[in-house]
Amino acid sequence: MTVPTVTAMQAQAEASLFLSDHLPDRISASTPSLDETAQVWRVPVILAYPSLGVLGQVGEIVVSATKAGVISSTPVDEMLKTAQALAEKHRDAIEAPLP
Repeated sequence: MTVPTVTAMQAQAEASLFLSDHLPDRISASTPSLDETAQVWRVPVILAYPSLGVLGQVGEIVVSATKAGVISSTPVDEMLKTAQALAEKHRDAIEAPLP
């Protein structure tokens, strides 16, 4: 078993950079988990709003644990479609005035 040289923070940063290049700002990288068998970090992609918190997971980005870089991801169109469905489900809360 190879010891990961990429930290969880680095994996999350790689995923965040990927997301900033492809998706809107409410979609972000969450806390990575190490898949030791595959030697990758699995980074959940979430939809969140500042006043509401996390509305749900919309996908996943896989980052190498031995060499910084995105290996794969849920297709961008699929993540966007899932995020739109979650936003629609929570539309009343999203559009409600802040207390």
